[in-house]
Amino acid sequence: MAAKDELGRAGEERAARHLRAQGYVILDRNWRCDQGEIDIVAMCDDQLCVVEVKTRRSDRYGHPFEAIDERKRRRLWRLAYAWAAAHPDTARRCAIRLEAVGLIGADAETARLEHLVDLL
Repeated sequence: MAAKDELGRAGEERAARHLRAQGYVILDRNWRCDQGEIDIVAMCDDQLCVVEVKTRRSDRYGHPFEAIDERKRRRLWRLAYAWAAAHPDTARRCAIRLEAVGLIGADAETARLEHLVDLL
């Protein structure tokens, strides 16, 4: 596995732990369909949360959140609705929100973590 992939996987694991510590219940990780992949699907306060995780060694090429542009947000919404359609018993009558967790650092365990709730 490439170092970049290892860092990304470690970042997703740390993000999942962070979300659990905040009271989120993780429902799915790395869920895939023909439209793409969702890093983390969780429930928090009766809302279905689709969480994009971005991990970077540094902010030399920009903050991790800068990679979540309008095109990426539209894709995340399509994926959120696809997940909800594939899991109707879980997603029924839930509001859906997009979130992002960004990590900056060479080691995911000590990286600076930022969590954005309700991306518009």
